[in-house]
Amino acid sequence: MQLKITQDILSITELKKHTSNILQQVHNTKRPVVLTKNGKAEAVLLDASEYEKMTGAFYIMQKLAKAEMDIKIGRTEDAKTFFQRFRSEKNIRS
Repeated sequence: MQLKITQDILSITELKKHTSNILQQVHNTKRPVVLTKNGKAEAVLLDASEYEKMTGAFYIMQKLAKAEMDIKIGRTEDAKTFFQRFRSEKNIRS
């Protein structure tokens, strides 16, 4: 999803004039469109499915960061101990 500056940076005025075409471009290319106001970036228009992928990836990154911190501070246990405790807490018989 590499930005193509000649196609993907547009003014809000252009969006107003060509909304349908720009939305189609975003959907077809899966690239975001940067919207500018007075020559400065104001907002980013993103395909809904791409947004869902990004938020999903961000959620996973947050979980991995927490897991890495647990490892860093020594909050770990071996698999055998974990599964024994898990079975006991959930009343699961092997």
